[in-house]
Amino acid sequence: MSRPATSRYRGIILILLFLAMIINYVDRAALSIAMPFITQEYHLTPSEKGLIFSSFFFGYALFCFVGGYLADRFGPKNVMSCAMGFWSVLCGLTATAFNFWSLLVVRALFGVGEGPVSTTANKTVNNWFPIKERARAIGINQAGGPLGGALGGPIVGFLALWLGWRVAFVVIAALGLLWLAFWLRLATSTPATHPRVSVQELDLIHEGRDAPAEAAAASVHTPLRQVIFQRSVLVMGLSLFCYNYVLYFFMTWFPSYLIDARGIDLKSMSLVTALPWMVGALGFMAGGWLIDAIYKATGRQLFSRKIVLVSCLLVAAVCIALTGQMRSVTMVIIVMTVAIGFLMLTAPAYWSLIQDSVPSHHVGTAGGFMHGLANLSGIVAPTVTGFIIQSSGTYTSGFLLAGLLGAAGALVVALGITARRAPLANLASI
Repeated sequence: MSRPATSRYRGIILILLFLAMIINYVDRAALSIAMPFITQEYHLTPSEKGLIFSSFFFGYALFCFVGGYLADRFGPKNVMSCAMGFWSVLCGLTATAFNFWSLLVVRALFGVGEGPVSTTANKTVNNWFPIKERARAIGINQAGGPLGGALGGPIVGFLALWLGWRVAFVVIAALGLLWLAFWLRLATSTPATHPRVSVQELDLIHEGRDAPAEAAAASVHTPLRQVIFQRSVLVMGLSLFCYNYVLYFFMTWFPSYLIDARGIDLKSMSLVTALPWMVGALGFMAGGWLIDAIYKATGRQLFSRKIVLVSCLLVAAVCIALTGQMRSVTMVIIVMTVAIGFLMLTAPAYWSLIQDSVPSHHVGTAGGFMHGLANLSGIVAPTVTGFIIQSSGTYTSGFLLAGLLGAAGALVVALGITARRAPLANLASI
């Protein structure tokens, strides 16, 4: 088949990635929204709820790394296909849980399926987009996450009220399988292997890359430890751990906080929690645009990433800490919305930095390791918060701890990221 004269097929790939992230976060948010029903049915304590929230991340954190490594080896299309199919089935199986332990196991396996998604999407963006468009592409792709979180509240909340919480999980599982059918038909791992990508678009995608150097580097075996133990990968993994602690505190406990501490009913909570997610989606897209705009204006690639990440994460940290001190429900919602908006402004910077820091053929592995380290916070944040609530009887300390860690994440990047790329040859002594 001959190639078309012109094309912008990478836009189709980006739409598919965007939709995948929406489904990803609808699936994740479902448990938090349905938790009041599940708690009532199984008589769960705050500590047990925290453990159930955390169980997802045992599988998720490990397979962030495994998925990224496999995407480098077998291509992001294949890995994303397996991940979406597996997690959709496990999402549906959540409806079959019959007690605390069965729910714990199902959610841990569900995390295995969702683990590869962000790192595989990042690898896909690296393959399909030119350097000058990557931050925006990452921002649009990742914006699907908070948008999915926003949609998850009303969708799961109303399905649970109307048909029961079990039916809600089956419905959103079906959405994942529908997406998979389109992905299998429309996507390839690289633009060069897709017949609907023009030579003109291929040239644009490869603009700014040193193709001979990348090919030569890819042909040389690099020990895994030299890829994952780079200073930049470890520093960004630690900072992203702090970022994710704030995010997962919000995702898992904020709905319960509104019901338990503020007396909001489930229907109102389902609508109210959509606002921070919607602003967060705008933050993701604005963050990618802002990074690219600063880079274009200054020509300073590292600066464009760091200034957005550090400043916005500090603002988010302060707002999170203040949320627990607010007296009115209205102020709680406003300040938390500002916090999530600024938090997600920073997100494209992490994935842009990892693409800047390692050769393209190691982006999946390095990004997966960074993301895996970061998502250990998904184990820590829900569990620690659950024990804080159970021991103190309030949520205040949970908000303060999340804010403190957010500030720490900003400082780690400010002080720890100082070079654009560390050559792998210099890491042999690690």
